[in-house]
Amino acid sequence: MPRFRARHYRTLQPVDVTIDGELIADISETDCSDEELKQLPYVSPGFFDIQINGYNGIWFSSATLTTDQVASVTQALVNKSVARYFPTLITNSFDALHHGFKILRQAYEQNPLVHDCVAGYHLEGPYISAEDGPRGAHPLQHVRAADYDEFQKLQDASGGRIRLVTLAAEAENAVPFIQQCAAEGVVVSLGHSAASADQIGAAVAAGARLSTHLGNGAHAVLPRHPNYLWDQLAEDNLWASIIADGWHLPDSVLKCFLRCKSPGRTILTCDVSGFGGCPPGTYAEGDVDVEVLDDGRIVVAGQRQFLAGSGSVTGDCVVHLISTCGLSVQDAVALATVNPAALFNETLPELEVGAIATLSLFRVCESRENPEVEADGGRSLTFVPSGTFVRGKSVTEPRNG
Repeated sequence: MPRFRARHYRTLQPVDVTIDGELIADISETDCSDEELKQLPYVSPGFFDIQINGYNGIWFSSATLTTDQVASVTQALVNKSVARYFPTLITNSFDALHHGFKILRQAYEQNPLVHDCVAGYHLEGPYISAEDGPRGAHPLQHVRAADYDEFQKLQDASGGRIRLVTLAAEAENAVPFIQQCAAEGVVVSLGHSAASADQIGAAVAAGARLSTHLGNGAHAVLPRHPNYLWDQLAEDNLWASIIADGWHLPDSVLKCFLRCKSPGRTILTCDVSGFGGCPPGTYAEGDVDVEVLDDGRIVVAGQRQFLAGSGSVTGDCVVHLISTCGLSVQDAVALATVNPAALFNETLPELEVGAIATLSLFRVCESRENPEVEADGGRSLTFVPSGTFVRGKSVTEPRNG
């Protein structure tokens, strides 16, 4: 029966947590010294990220993806305190996408860890803008009109587990496609789009509910107003996902987005690239060439303006919001736990007796590797993963050293 001591992410006070089977059997406040408290990790509901492209050189969009690679990425993520996630496939040929979803289905059905951690799949594209900027790092040759028949074939290959689709509001056939997805309970998100206000309004009326990594997958230069960022921010029926890795959005933009959408309708994603976790260098996957830079950015090869996913993980983004936007630990964690669960109609995660014991443990430290500190914002802080429980099982591999 696992038992550990940590800091409750809501109260910031020390608690002893006992797990019995899949459930939290007991969670009790306890006493410890101030020095001991600073050494304790936080414990929160398990981080849930709706946009994970891969890790350690493995892309879910790869035409040669294997079930062993899916398991490897899943283990790497739980080692980083990510407990649940959506494997994400980006714009590609039908054959490559069909292969990817078929392999994801096999991994889900065969591997217990993948089964417990994968909450669904995300299809990002191929029904997006063909314009440079909004298209981002997605390969131009595979951008195409929205096609529900094609999507249904991919959904069949996935075992019915595609729960999120990102498309451009201006894509050909977008409105009927959104209507059909919404009728089947699939969440449609607007992204990699250069849509007009009328096109965004039509997409929302058809059932679109989210903006994918708002502020990214966009032109480098936009009209002051109107533009598609303002239009999505002003649309009360759209939630927003944001990437808070310190590179994708300036801190001032993060603050404004949070104030506009509110922390209650914002979802945090790391959008980690398949080359996340890789050392600096030039890499290629299919039709996508990228560079991992010394400073941690991952960019489309040959330039420094357009990013190609993130090198950060979910916990990095949680701590960045605490450090730069003044969010409390409780509010920052909610963006990566409660909010995605709410949008996808899942049981809201709780840290209480009787709840499923899917938990993330993490420390918040000074970036200069000083001892743990209070996470009250206003300082340069870093995320240190400290363990993950999924349905009551400790799934983190021991770290050397």
